[in-house]
Amino acid sequence: MSVDVVDGPAIVAGYQYRLQIEAEGGLFPEGAVFTAQLRSKVSAASVIATLSTANGGIVRVSDTVVELVVAPELTTGLAAGSVVIDLVRTDLIPPRHLSFFLEIPVVLPVTRGLP
Repeated sequence: MSVDVVDGPAIVAGYQYRLQIEAEGGLFPEGAVFTAQLRSKVSAASVIATLSTANGGIVRVSDTVVELVVAPELTTGLAAGSVVIDLVRTDLIPPRHLSFFLEIPVVLPVTRGLP
């Protein structure tokens, strides 16, 4: 497995997080269903959040682009450090892991606790 490091936005605890993922080919066809679990580390038993096309946490933009959306109420309890996430296509039998993992930095904001 190859590893690529790409700079991207950090999750700011307590605020909405959005990240677009672009594939070289048509990895995200129309009608496909996706699920992703956000965890503190790969080996963590507890799931911080489950994102899916059904709950609006994964939004298909095109055949080559999806957007991850993590609501502020899901980022509020995150500690500074990082979280991990991957993506699974769940409308196929068996479900298909899309063979990439993301480690996303988490930072604490200075301005927090707003209504």
